[in-house]
Amino acid sequence: MSLLSVDVAVIGAGAAGMSASVALAGLGLQVVLLDEQGSPGGQIYRGITLAPLSRRDMLGPDYAHGHTLAQALAASTVRYEKGAAVWQVTREHKVTYLRDGRLQTVQARAVLLATGAMERPFPIPGWTLPGVMSAGAAQILLKSSGLAPAEPVVLAGCGPLLYLLGWQYLRAGVQIKALVDTTRPEDYWRARRHLFAALRAWPYLRKGLDLMRSLRSAGIAHYTGAEQLAVEGSEAASALTFSVGGKAQRVATRCVLLHQGVVPNIQFSQSLRARHHWDENQLCFSPVSDAWGQLDVPGIYVAGDGAGIGGAQAAALQGKLAALGIASRLGRLSDAERERQAAPLRTGLEANLRIRPFLDAVYQAKEENRIPADEVMVCRCEEVSAGELRKFVALGCAGPNQAKAFGRCGMGPCQGRMCGLTVTEVIAKARGVSAGEVGYYRIRPPIKPITLGELAGE
Repeated sequence: MSLLSVDVAVIGAGAAGMSASVALAGLGLQVVLLDEQGSPGGQIYRGITLAPLSRRDMLGPDYAHGHTLAQALAASTVRYEKGAAVWQVTREHKVTYLRDGRLQTVQARAVLLATGAMERPFPIPGWTLPGVMSAGAAQILLKSSGLAPAEPVVLAGCGPLLYLLGWQYLRAGVQIKALVDTTRPEDYWRARRHLFAALRAWPYLRKGLDLMRSLRSAGIAHYTGAEQLAVEGSEAASALTFSVGGKAQRVATRCVLLHQGVVPNIQFSQSLRARHHWDENQLCFSPVSDAWGQLDVPGIYVAGDGAGIGGAQAAALQGKLAALGIASRLGRLSDAERERQAAPLRTGLEANLRIRPFLDAVYQAKEENRIPADEVMVCRCEEVSAGELRKFVALGCAGPNQAKAFGRCGMGPCQGRMCGLTVTEVIAKARGVSAGEVGYYRIRPPIKPITLGELAGE
């Protein structure tokens, strides 16, 4: 196993990771950027360096912006390690990853976690059937390979990504049978207190309205205020059922794409035992950090959506701010120079985050789609239902970690990524306490699966 010593190890080559790496290298620091994908871009800009111009045009200008970041990375002195599956980060800044079947280790003076977001679980009846997948996963196929469903699809849930994917599918020639939105009029009423700030971010609002207008102009069936979502089917999906205003609806389809927002990917920050808090607005756990993104673990930083959902432009700015904080910690910048360079970045970040409270209020995932009925599967890896979880609570199970002992919940290959938030909220509801009190899984390495043979090689 090889050992590399650097100033900074950055994990994740998305908007935050690329921006931070380039900034750190520009300040004269030795940087290694580790990413599991075969090319830079992260989730938002996935495949940006490989996508033909026609695909970039189809996916829109926001996606194409990632090419500028990737070009800056390629022109920098950053050591970019693609195909690197990081499975352990220690509090002593040691990063171990698997690449080409071999374990490799980086010893850094500081570590930046730029691991981005993951989709929120959407546990409704039938969500595990073939033919059902997340909208984010469908978008990944479109970005990385230009692949799209060959038959009509139904988009269901809420959030900006649902409309963005619908718009991209229209441009790709995919037939959309229906768009089923769970957002209700009262959600907009709840968000009204954030409207003034949102209007100051008018370009974002206009972009969202343009997406909605395009879908309506295409004559796509559009349902709002949908409740009681369920996927019908025995061997595979055959229809999506729901109700609107108390009236039952059914749309026959063999392809259902679900989405109800994204949440921070906190697997690494949790494994480091860093402090986290329950965000009541975004309904998820987020790591607690200082103004530069440093966790309560000295020398470990977080930037981008992994610190709290803010979007690609905000992530890039947070990456640059984290770079300034790291450079100052490592003696490359004085405090005064750090503050001078940070001022315009903070102004830009504030402008990009103005719309966030409005979006969080409008598109807050509904309880019925987060805390499922007894018969719904929660842990797909170990096949644990919500009803079984509630039985565990009745027997004394206090949180997600105890759920592992009661029924192996969260012990499968995904290490709780697919079920973590659902398990927390099901237990919290059953116990009558807050999700913050229940807590999250106690994450341990390996964060990504490795074989005993690969581990023995260390």
